[in-house]
Amino acid sequence: MWTYLLRRLLLMIPTLLGVIALTFTVIQFVPGGPVEQLVQELRAAQTGPGGGGPGLYKGRQGLDPEKLEELKAFYGFDKPPLERFWLTLKRFAVFDLGESYYQHRSVWELIRSKLPVSISLGLWTFVLTYLISVPLGIAKAVRAGSRFDALTSLVVLVGYAIPGFVLGVALLVLFGGGSFLQWFPLRGLTSDNWEQFSLTGKVLDYLWHITLPVTAEVVGSFAVITLLTKNAFLEEIRKQYVLTARAKGLSERTVLWRHVFRNALIPLVTGFPAAFIGAFFTGSLLIETLFSLDGLGLLSYESVIRRDYPVVLGSLYLFTLIGLVTKLISDLCYVWVDPRIHFDSLD
Repeated sequence: MWTYLLRRLLLMIPTLLGVIALTFTVIQFVPGGPVEQLVQELRAAQTGPGGGGPGLYKGRQGLDPEKLEELKAFYGFDKPPLERFWLTLKRFAVFDLGESYYQHRSVWELIRSKLPVSISLGLWTFVLTYLISVPLGIAKAVRAGSRFDALTSLVVLVGYAIPGFVLGVALLVLFGGGSFLQWFPLRGLTSDNWEQFSLTGKVLDYLWHITLPVTAEVVGSFAVITLLTKNAFLEEIRKQYVLTARAKGLSERTVLWRHVFRNALIPLVTGFPAAFIGAFFTGSLLIETLFSLDGLGLLSYESVIRRDYPVVLGSLYLFTLIGLVTKLISDLCYVWVDPRIHFDSLD
């Protein structure tokens, strides 16, 4: 096991380097970097209404060359690309993700400030998906081919086919003060006077605000886990050991929960770490924008649009590292759930 762990940990290094190098290279060829954007802002301020006064931007002459060099030095573009790439790797080696160009805060601080929103959306989606989909998948497997099976399959597949942001718009129109009912708030995770509420009031206010965005996010997640659970149980129910258990006179409940349950849940349990960790870092841009939630999805989008390279590279490095560790944990779960699997077979 230790040999396998060491080998996997060593393989993470070239994977991380490849992701960082590819992203860094793409950044070099994307037009409209932070320096160009600042020059455009200065130009707009100088030539727009109320402009024309003395400033850094000199009309047709452009920006003063000395000031332009100062801007490049401020953003680190006065150095060759290879040197900048090496400096980035040195910072990442000590988990220094850098500082945002525009928000003047460390990337670590920005990510931490956005986590409450993404955790709320992702974690509730994860919990509700598993709590509903696994029992539903088991019920569908036991009643395979029945009217219940067909009807529930239709419902979860329709939910899967509806994009989350479309459902979110419909929920806002119906229940968020649109054309019909005003049962839920339009934006935010809490009310403006949330601090003044009691503990029970704070919990109820939070649940009141999170209901619509979580509903829009979770409905499309039911189909995959439900059908995966159903197919896993059907595959196990048809195996020889189940027939043997039934021939011994065991009840259907005993056969299902003592013999089938553990083997059928192997694909779900092994995917559990990735789903759980992913809940903390998943960000849905459209859902966050629709319900005015400032989370990781909106942060990633704005950092790409504004060419905030430290945020782009730092968050991508962090998420890639977490993804690789989670994949390793998932592989270890295979062996924990099914002792017949050996580490040599996971390579």
